[in-house]
Amino acid sequence: MIRSKIIFGVVSCLLTTAAWGQSKPAYTAADIERHFSQKDLGAARSLCIGVESECAKTTGTRPKIGSGFDLIVNFNYNSDTLTEGAKANLDEFAKALRGASLDHSSFMVEGHTDAKGSDGFNMDLSARRAQAVVHYLEGRGVEASRLQAKALGKSRPRTQDPSAPENRRVEARLQGE
Repeated sequence: MIRSKIIFGVVSCLLTTAAWGQSKPAYTAADIERHFSQKDLGAARSLCIGVESECAKTTGTRPKIGSGFDLIVNFNYNSDTLTEGAKANLDEFAKALRGASLDHSSFMVEGHTDAKGSDGFNMDLSARRAQAVVHYLEGRGVEASRLQAKALGKSRPRTQDPSAPENRRVEARLQGE
């Protein structure tokens, strides 16, 4: 009797964990559309009262809005296989790209790696990762002509630790940025 309760408890725990572990996207298609539909507002405009050297410090340009978007498509070590979580996020991205506000936009899909391994190996791996995302999006109805895969290897780590798993990712940018 005790053994069956333990087994039932383990099975129940596993089922709960499996249901909890189902992949929900980290963002929605609406989030993506909002991100990319914001326009660059140009140079900041301000009025400075003072001498020229003081005013030069306060002027500048606004950062460009709507550029890179972290697709939150991470990969396991030495892998270009999409995880279930990555697929859930890419499904939302594909939905956004088919939406009215982005249906004529083209995107650069940039593949990244961590710092483990040689430059040549990481360039090849990042190219395969970017291509895996492009193929997946094409399978979800996004025209191939709107997507360009680009390998960046380990050249742009996301974290202070270049070997961290968060650096194994794919990001998307509007073409021309």
